[in-house]
Amino acid sequence: MPGDMLSKGEVFVIDTDAASREQLSTALQQSAYNVICFADGASLLSEAKARMPACVLLEMPADRSGLDVLKRLREENCMAPVLVTATNGSIAMAVDAIRSGAADFIEKPFRTRDIIDRIDAAIDEFAQPGSSRQRWLPGCEPLTTREGDVLEHLAAGLTNKEVARRMHLSARTVEGYRAGILRKAGAKNVTDLLRRIFGQGSTPQD
Repeated sequence: MPGDMLSKGEVFVIDTDAASREQLSTALQQSAYNVICFADGASLLSEAKARMPACVLLEMPADRSGLDVLKRLREENCMAPVLVTATNGSIAMAVDAIRSGAADFIEKPFRTRDIIDRIDAAIDEFAQPGSSRQRWLPGCEPLTTREGDVLEHLAAGLTNKEVARRMHLSARTVEGYRAGILRKAGAKNVTDLLRRIFGQGSTPQD
Protein backbone atom coordinates (compact mmCIF):
# COMPACT_ATOMS: atom_id res chain seq x y z
CA MET A 1 0.00 0.00 0.00
CA PRO A 2 1.39 3.44 -0.88
CA GLY A 3 2.86 5.09 2.21
CA ASP A 4 0.79 8.27 1.97
CA MET A 5 -2.58 6.42 2.01
CA LEU A 6 -4.57 5.63 5.14
CA SER A 7 -5.45 1.96 5.38
CA LYS A 8 -9.09 0.99 4.78
CA GLY A 9 -8.51 -2.17 6.78
CA GLU A 10 -7.17 -5.69 6.37
CA VAL A 11 -8.44 -8.16 3.80
CA PHE A 12 -7.76 -11.86 4.39
CA VAL A 13 -7.27 -13.78 1.14
CA ILE A 14 -7.25 -17.51 0.42
CA ASP A 15 -6.48 -18.40 -3.18
CA THR A 16 -4.60 -21.47 -4.35
CA ASP A 17 -3.29 -19.75 -7.49
CA ALA A 18 -0.09 -17.82 -6.79
CA ALA A 19 -0.54 -15.46 -9.75
CA SER A 20 -4.09 -14.69 -8.67
CA ARG A 21 -2.94 -13.98 -5.10
CA GLU A 22 -0.28 -11.62 -6.36
CA GLN A 23 -2.72 -9.81 -8.63
CA LEU A 24 -5.30 -9.47 -5.86
CA SER A 25 -2.72 -8.31 -3.32
CA THR A 26 -1.40 -5.62 -5.63
CA ALA A 27 -4.88 -4.35 -6.54
CA LEU A 28 -6.05 -4.31 -2.92
CA GLN A 29 -2.93 -2.51 -1.72
CA GLN A 30 -3.34 0.09 -4.46
CA SER A 31 -6.91 0.57 -3.17
CA ALA A 32 -5.59 1.28 0.35
CA TYR A 33 -6.20 -2.15 1.87
CA ASN A 34 -3.69 -4.18 3.84
CA VAL A 35 -3.61 -7.77 2.61
CA ILE A 36 -2.78 -11.01 4.39
CA CYS A 37 -2.72 -14.15 2.22
CA PHE A 38 -3.20 -17.63 3.65
CA ALA A 39 -2.30 -21.01 2.22
CA ASP A 40 -5.20 -22.80 3.89
CA GLY A 41 -8.35 -22.33 5.93
CA ALA A 42 -6.78 -23.46 9.22
CA SER A 43 -4.23 -20.63 9.07
CA LEU A 44 -6.94 -18.07 8.34
CA LEU A 45 -9.17 -19.32 11.16
CA SER A 46 -6.27 -19.14 13.61
CA GLU A 47 -5.51 -15.53 12.63
CA ALA A 48 -9.19 -14.56 12.69
CA LYS A 49 -9.34 -15.50 16.38
CA ALA A 50 -6.78 -12.80 17.15
CA ARG A 51 -7.93 -10.00 14.81
CA MET A 52 -11.04 -9.00 12.89
CA PRO A 53 -10.42 -8.35 9.20
CA ALA A 54 -12.40 -5.78 7.25
CA CYS A 55 -13.28 -8.49 4.72
CA VAL A 56 -12.42 -12.07 3.76
CA LEU A 57 -11.92 -13.25 0.18
CA LEU A 58 -12.32 -17.02 0.30
CA GLU A 59 -11.71 -19.37 -2.62
CA MET A 60 -14.09 -22.35 -2.82
CA PRO A 61 -12.25 -25.51 -3.96
CA ALA A 62 -14.02 -28.20 -5.95
CA ASP A 63 -14.48 -30.25 -2.76
CA ARG A 64 -16.36 -27.29 -1.20
CA SER A 65 -14.10 -27.33 1.86
CA GLY A 66 -14.36 -23.54 1.85
CA LEU A 67 -17.90 -23.91 3.21
CA ASP A 68 -16.46 -25.41 6.39
CA VAL A 69 -14.13 -22.42 6.77
CA LEU A 70 -17.03 -20.03 6.19
CA LYS A 71 -19.21 -21.78 8.77
CA ARG A 72 -16.38 -21.82 11.31
CA LEU A 73 -15.83 -18.10 10.84
CA ARG A 74 -19.49 -17.48 11.65
CA GLU A 75 -19.51 -19.92 14.57
CA GLU A 76 -16.50 -18.15 16.05
CA ASN A 77 -18.19 -14.74 15.70
CA CYS A 78 -16.00 -13.38 12.93
CA MET A 79 -18.71 -11.27 11.36
CA ALA A 80 -16.62 -9.59 8.67
CA PRO A 81 -18.20 -9.89 5.21
CA VAL A 82 -16.95 -12.95 3.32
CA LEU A 83 -16.80 -12.99 -0.48
CA VAL A 84 -16.55 -16.49 -1.93
CA THR A 85 -14.79 -17.08 -5.26
CA ALA A 86 -14.93 -20.28 -7.29
CA THR A 87 -13.89 -21.72 -10.65
CA ASN A 88 -16.83 -23.32 -12.47
CA GLY A 89 -19.20 -22.20 -9.74
CA SER A 90 -22.78 -23.42 -9.88
CA ILE A 91 -26.06 -21.97 -8.66
CA ALA A 92 -26.18 -24.74 -6.04
CA MET A 93 -22.73 -23.74 -4.80
CA ALA A 94 -23.77 -20.09 -4.66
CA VAL A 95 -26.90 -20.98 -2.68
CA ASP A 96 -24.85 -23.02 -0.19
CA ALA A 97 -22.37 -20.17 0.22
CA ILE A 98 -25.08 -17.57 0.83
CA ARG A 99 -26.87 -19.85 3.30
CA SER A 100 -23.60 -20.35 5.14
CA GLY A 101 -23.13 -16.61 5.56
CA ALA A 102 -21.31 -15.37 2.44
CA ALA A 103 -21.95 -11.78 1.40
CA ASP A 104 -21.20 -12.46 -2.27
CA PHE A 105 -20.33 -15.29 -4.65
CA ILE A 106 -18.02 -14.51 -7.56
CA GLU A 107 -17.08 -16.82 -10.41
CA LYS A 108 -13.53 -17.02 -11.72
CA PRO A 109 -12.02 -15.67 -13.82
CA PHE A 110 -12.85 -12.18 -12.61
CA ARG A 111 -11.56 -8.66 -13.11
CA THR A 112 -9.70 -7.32 -10.08
CA ARG A 113 -11.56 -4.01 -10.42
CA ASP A 114 -14.85 -5.86 -9.98
CA ILE A 115 -13.50 -7.60 -6.88
CA ILE A 116 -12.43 -4.28 -5.35
CA ASP A 117 -15.85 -2.76 -6.04
CA ARG A 118 -17.61 -5.69 -4.41
CA ILE A 119 -15.30 -5.65 -1.39
CA ASP A 120 -15.96 -1.91 -0.99
CA ALA A 121 -19.72 -2.49 -1.24
CA ALA A 122 -19.68 -5.39 1.24
CA ILE A 123 -17.68 -3.41 3.80
CA ASP A 124 -19.91 -0.35 3.36
CA GLU A 125 -23.02 -2.46 3.96
CA PHE A 126 -21.46 -4.12 7.00
CA ALA A 127 -20.62 -0.71 8.48
CA GLN A 128 -24.09 0.76 8.04
CA PRO A 129 -26.11 1.23 11.23
CA GLY A 130 -28.90 -1.32 11.41
CA SER A 131 -27.22 -3.69 8.96
CA SER A 132 -28.30 -6.58 11.17
CA ARG A 133 -31.97 -5.67 10.83
CA GLN A 134 -34.26 -8.39 9.60
CA ARG A 135 -37.38 -8.22 7.48
CA TRP A 136 -40.44 -10.38 7.54
CA LEU A 137 -42.83 -11.99 5.12
CA PRO A 138 -46.24 -12.73 6.61
CA GLY A 139 -46.16 -16.13 8.30
CA CYS A 140 -42.53 -16.83 7.33
CA GLU A 141 -39.19 -16.87 9.08
CA PRO A 142 -37.34 -13.51 8.98
CA LEU A 143 -35.43 -12.41 5.91
CA THR A 144 -31.95 -11.01 6.29
CA THR A 145 -31.33 -7.40 5.27
CA ARG A 146 -29.83 -8.49 1.95
CA GLU A 147 -32.72 -10.87 1.25
CA GLY A 148 -35.18 -8.06 1.98
CA ASP A 149 -33.34 -5.76 -0.42
CA VAL A 150 -33.35 -8.43 -3.15
CA LEU A 151 -37.05 -9.05 -2.62
CA GLU A 152 -37.86 -5.35 -2.91
CA HIS A 153 -36.02 -5.18 -6.24
CA LEU A 154 -37.72 -8.35 -7.51
CA ALA A 155 -41.10 -6.95 -6.45
CA ALA A 156 -40.30 -3.82 -8.47
CA GLY A 157 -39.96 -6.00 -11.57
CA LEU A 158 -36.17 -6.13 -11.87
CA THR A 159 -34.48 -9.20 -13.35
CA ASN A 160 -31.71 -11.06 -11.52
CA LYS A 161 -29.08 -9.30 -13.63
CA GLU A 162 -30.62 -5.90 -12.96
CA VAL A 163 -30.75 -6.63 -9.22
CA ALA A 164 -27.11 -7.73 -9.36
CA ARG A 165 -26.06 -4.48 -11.02
CA ARG A 166 -28.12 -2.37 -8.62
CA MET A 167 -26.72 -4.09 -5.52
CA HIS A 168 -23.15 -4.53 -6.83
CA LEU A 169 -23.43 -8.31 -6.54
CA SER A 170 -22.89 -11.19 -8.93
CA ALA A 171 -25.87 -12.75 -10.68
CA ARG A 172 -25.09 -16.05 -8.94
CA THR A 173 -25.25 -14.31 -5.57
CA VAL A 174 -28.67 -12.89 -6.38
CA GLU A 175 -29.76 -16.39 -7.41
CA GLY A 176 -28.64 -17.59 -3.99
CA TYR A 177 -30.58 -14.90 -2.14
CA ARG A 178 -33.64 -15.50 -4.30
CA ALA A 179 -33.53 -19.22 -3.55
CA GLY A 180 -33.33 -18.45 0.17
CA ILE A 181 -36.33 -16.11 -0.03
CA LEU A 182 -38.40 -18.70 -1.92
CA ARG A 183 -37.46 -21.40 0.59
CA LYS A 184 -38.44 -19.24 3.57
CA ALA A 185 -41.71 -18.22 1.92
CA GLY A 186 -42.52 -21.75 0.73
CA ALA A 187 -43.06 -20.34 -2.78
CA LYS A 188 -42.45 -22.26 -6.01
CA ASN A 189 -41.11 -19.29 -7.95
CA VAL A 190 -40.96 -15.49 -7.87
CA THR A 191 -44.40 -15.14 -9.46
CA ASP A 192 -45.90 -17.34 -6.75
CA LEU A 193 -44.01 -15.36 -4.10
CA LEU A 194 -45.24 -11.97 -5.34
CA ARG A 195 -48.80 -13.30 -5.69
CA ARG A 196 -48.72 -14.28 -2.03
CA ILE A 197 -47.29 -10.94 -0.92
CA PHE A 198 -49.59 -8.69 -2.89
CA GLY A 199 -52.55 -11.04 -2.54
CA GLN A 200 -52.32 -10.60 1.22
CA GLY A 201 -52.04 -6.85 0.79
CA SER A 202 -48.68 -6.88 2.52
CA THR A 203 -45.19 -5.82 1.50
CA PRO A 204 -41.83 -6.59 3.09
CA GLN A 205 -41.24 -4.29 6.01
CA ASP A 206 -38.49 -3.39 8.44
